[in-house]
Amino acid sequence: MLSALFSPLNPRRSDWHGQRVWLIGASSGIGAALALALLKRGARVALSARKPEPLRTLAGTRRNALVVTMDATQQDQWAAAHATLLAAWRGVDLVIFCAAQYQPERSWEVRGTAMRGMIDANLVSVYLGLESVLPAMIEQGQGAVAIVASIAGYLGLPNASVYGPTKAALINLAELLYLDLQPRGIAVYLINPGFVQTRLTARNTFRMPALLTPEQAVDYILAGFAAGRFEIDFPWRFTRPVRLVSRLPYRWRFALLRRLLPGL
Repeated sequence: MLSALFSPLNPRRSDWHGQRVWLIGASSGIGAALALALLKRGARVALSARKPEPLRTLAGTRRNALVVTMDATQQDQWAAAHATLLAAWRGVDLVIFCAAQYQPERSWEVRGTAMRGMIDANLVSVYLGLESVLPAMIEQGQGAVAIVASIAGYLGLPNASVYGPTKAALINLAELLYLDLQPRGIAVYLINPGFVQTRLTARNTFRMPALLTPEQAVDYILAGFAAGRFEIDFPWRFTRPVRLVSRLPYRWRFALLRRLLPGL
């Protein structure tokens, strides 16, 4: 009984040789760095994003890389891309949802078109992907899904007026997916990075504590897979204090945030 309480929530995943991984959002940032790391470890990696050129550059001459260009916000493109993978590999072992959009903005700066685009890229695309891949995984009784959310989903913060709520929704989604899918043999991983140096975070004008490179983020992610963790959050020196603040009563939390974030 006690051993079950302390055992990993997911299978430990450290031998990547021959694993069939579909990585959505592989053209830049964490997605590109993670794709490269998995390719070097012998995984077969399908690289998906809207623009084919970065994917082809990343794939190079590697025989274990498969470029599958698609717009993850379009339902029909999911079906076509999944059919391509099934024809090539006869199945997928792990799907990693890493596509994202981000625009720093206060609540009064949110505009409809940009807002809808961010929600589609960050949240709707994951639902469309699950619709495509889960039936086959459930039928075969095995597989895994990894969702890249963010610590921005832990609590409401200024400048993340759309991004933060979409990431909070992904955290909630990953939790319910685990309860639904783990009994059916499907692992679910929730990846919550802190600040990572990417083209998206380059838009921030404020100081970003504990800023990591994409390669450092990948080291944390692979260590989390190897440990079989459900939530892979990093770096702990930043994510754990943020989580602690999120657990405070609202009166204390709001007062602390106003003290820590001048200008509120």
